[in-house]
Amino acid sequence: MANPVTLITGASSGLGRLFARACAARGDRVALVARRKNRLQKLADELGPDTIVITEDLSDYDAADAIIEAIEDAETYVGTLINNAGFGARGEFQKLAIGDQTDMLQVNAIAVTQLCHRVIPAMIAMGGGSILNVASTAAFQAGPGMAVYYASKAYVLSLSEALHEELLPHNIAVTALCPGATKTEFAYRADMAETTLFEKFAGEPEAVVKAGLEGLAKNKAIVVPGFLNKAMVQSNRVTPRSVTRELVKLLQQ
Repeated sequence: MANPVTLITGASSGLGRLFARACAARGDRVALVARRKNRLQKLADELGPDTIVITEDLSDYDAADAIIEAIEDAETYVGTLINNAGFGARGEFQKLAIGDQTDMLQVNAIAVTQLCHRVIPAMIAMGGGSILNVASTAAFQAGPGMAVYYASKAYVLSLSEALHEELLPHNIAVTALCPGATKTEFAYRADMAETTLFEKFAGEPEAVVKAGLEGLAKNKAIVVPGFLNKAMVQSNRVTPRSVTRELVKLLQQ
């Protein structure tokens, strides 16, 4: 079998594009996944001829199978999986379209689960690997005004922690990367660019990518980039949940 690839979902913009560049720069062969083929191809042209481009929409239930089939057709396997794709939507739960919210669950949680399940057997067979699941500081509390998004990221964090422990005997590193508000397209798609959270506290995406890759290399179960984000996560341990719910509601206004 050929040398392994680093598979990155949501690679057409934001953190995903930066992950792709960082992994290619360190010598990885990368496989890029996203919906927008033109953006992926432009990035692939930048990264080199060995780059694999896979155009799939992770809101489709069968997308994970199609992705792995494309990897197998290239006669390789996934040595590193970076589950980066995800999106959010701001608004009251009952006012947001249920189709959009179930798509969010599919992309943010179910596709993450499917891809992990598909790549782990090959990693075990080849003697190891690594998985980086992009969660969020949203995973540590409930999120009124973005109920499903926060819940989906809590799922990713919990799944990642469990897999971290299960896969230790197989030499497979699993890390949950939990950034706070970050300056990417996510804020605009989620209608959050003008919220207090993003206007005052958004961090730089390059720092998030660097922290994630370094944490994965050290097999840290959880990585929270940035001092303020770390402080917030730690404060959640002693702050009543009723208070954190109100704080989140204020920050999203």
